[in-house]
Amino acid sequence: MIDLSTHYLGLKLKNPLVVSASPISKHLDGVRRAEEAGAAAVVMYSLFEEQIEFERASVDYYLTHGAESHPEALTYFPFLDRYNGSPDAYVEHLARVKAAVDIPVIGSLNGATPGGWVEYARKIQEAGADALELNLYYLTTNPERTAAELEETYLQLVRDVRAQITIPLAVKLSPFFTALPNLAQRFVAAGANGLVLFNRFYQPDFDLDSLEVVPQLTFSTSDELRLPLRWIAIMYGRVDADFALTSGVHSGTDVIKAMMAGAQVAMLASELLSHGVKRIGEILAELPEWMQLHDYQSIEQMQGSMSQLAVADPAAFERANYMKILNTLDHRLPHAW
Repeated sequence: MIDLSTHYLGLKLKNPLVVSASPISKHLDGVRRAEEAGAAAVVMYSLFEEQIEFERASVDYYLTHGAESHPEALTYFPFLDRYNGSPDAYVEHLARVKAAVDIPVIGSLNGATPGGWVEYARKIQEAGADALELNLYYLTTNPERTAAELEETYLQLVRDVRAQITIPLAVKLSPFFTALPNLAQRFVAAGANGLVLFNRFYQPDFDLDSLEVVPQLTFSTSDELRLPLRWIAIMYGRVDADFALTSGVHSGTDVIKAMMAGAQVAMLASELLSHGVKRIGEILAELPEWMQLHDYQSIEQMQGSMSQLAVADPAAFERANYMKILNTLDHRLPHAW
């Protein structure tokens, strides 16, 4: 019998499909339907640092926060007194979700700077969360700020959050670091039990009629899977953490690739927001058929089987692959070009 179970953040999950932080978890019915469809766990939508600080210090906080940004950038923030409700309402909603379902519920904090707001990590734990995901979402624009300074800020934030909780802690990262494996090791040393790869920065666009910079939401595609796939495959067996792959998970094939790279779970949101939570069951149904055809009896058997440590050509993940691709492209060009 095919065993789809896996372990993530000390939790035994019935399968590797986890609903990532999204509007789905804003509604009890959404989480219930995700559980019925087969989701093994759900990550709550994020509680933002800005929400907590807004409630504490009112809008005056934003007149001095982020001095490196243009003052008009303050309009990028939604009406924070209404966005996702108050911080305490978030904690209360998490408690209701936890009471309503049997699958693990993972809280989500989104922030970038150390501060008193991290005490909400403890409140999320007290509300019943089985683990916490710390989403590090920040784009520095100050040319005077060094990478080392930014990394130390992140590390201190992880230490501060770890000091507030005893439940497992995962850190959700962007790919924009010079030496990602080294930083990953330092996050583990700071208290992270897992790493979620990767955060998607939503890129703004230009409205050429109004001549304004406008937010732009684009759902992921399976093509985006390759970036987290590569880095998980590189770090598997080298960094002592559980890995969650997110961004680009849309099919059973995507989930299988994530497992073979070395991920413990595959997280998805865009596919569910586009086609409904019923897709969880459809994706799950694809896994046993492929596993049986390729003689895999369990998810844990395949995890890491195509990591850099396991493949016959480890250089395929590095610079050699870049040169190989360019050489292949050269042969494909029409002779008359």
